[in-house]
Amino acid sequence: MKIGELAERTGVSVRALRYYEEQKLLHAERSGSGQRRYTDAAVSRVRLIQQLYGAGISSAAIAEMLPCMATGIASPQVLSKLHGHRSSVLRQIEELQDTLAQLDTVIAGATSSYDRGTPCPPY
Repeated sequence: MKIGELAERTGVSVRALRYYEEQKLLHAERSGSGQRRYTDAAVSRVRLIQQLYGAGISSAAIAEMLPCMATGIASPQVLSKLHGHRSSVLRQIEELQDTLAQLDTVIAGATSSYDRGTPCPPY
């Protein structure tokens, strides 16, 4: 299939597909005229790449893990990287929850001040 069809089937832009190829995440054969041609397997590979990007994993880390993951059997190194990334995401969630709690405290104070008729000066 051509790059436009792959983009349509996966919901990923042509530009992103070219980037994936540039990063060695996706491979295309070239026709005699230089057009990219993808196999049907490219659809599932692009979806996997999208899932990994959606999880916040960098293209460099994806490039390292993808050959193993594409076989459906993860190595101990890939599992370790995925668990490490999961731990990082959990830390970010905890930090965001702390930030949210602080913001709720500020909003409560500002609301109380406003309800008492002493709003903050405009900024």
